[in-house]
Amino acid sequence: MNLTLRRTVALVAALNLAYFAIEFTFAQIYGSLALLSDSLDFLEDASVNLLIFIAFSWSLIARKRLSYLLALILLFPGIVFIVEAISRFNEPQVPNGAGMSAIGAGALIVNFYCAAILTRHKNEEGGLAKAAYLSARNDAAANVLIILAGAITLVWSSQIPDLVIGIAIFAMNFDAARQVLKSQR
Repeated sequence: MNLTLRRTVALVAALNLAYFAIEFTFAQIYGSLALLSDSLDFLEDASVNLLIFIAFSWSLIARKRLSYLLALILLFPGIVFIVEAISRFNEPQVPNGAGMSAIGAGALIVNFYCAAILTRHKNEEGGLAKAAYLSARNDAAANVLIILAGAITLVWSSQIPDLVIGIAIFAMNFDAARQVLKSQR
């Protein structure tokens, strides 16, 4: 068991849980599907890192099985997004572009920091640390897209940039799940 990695994933879990609450609240206020999807992703990341923290005391076989479960968990925010996206077609809503960009910038800072502190551990403990690293890395990239979508929405009053970014977030989570599964083979 790597004590440094254990502390790192505990910190990452706490940061993700805190920003989930912030982003989820502002997703409702600003009417942003991309922020909603990303907030759920923060909750998923907090859960993944908490599971990783707990799993360090488990056997190698149990950790390998947990890696498969974590790969499935990485897909959860995308599923929620699809359900929400379908409902938004029935009731179109243009999100607050400035608000999206501001909250996306805060999320970028949190995710960039989490990815940075997880980088040195991404090849440790089988696929567990790699799952945490990939989540943080993908989320930082998604946050850049959310900031861009917010800026576009300021110029073009449409829900389309918000929907497109939500689809991109789903695609990134799908790829992360694939990479975690691949690392177990």
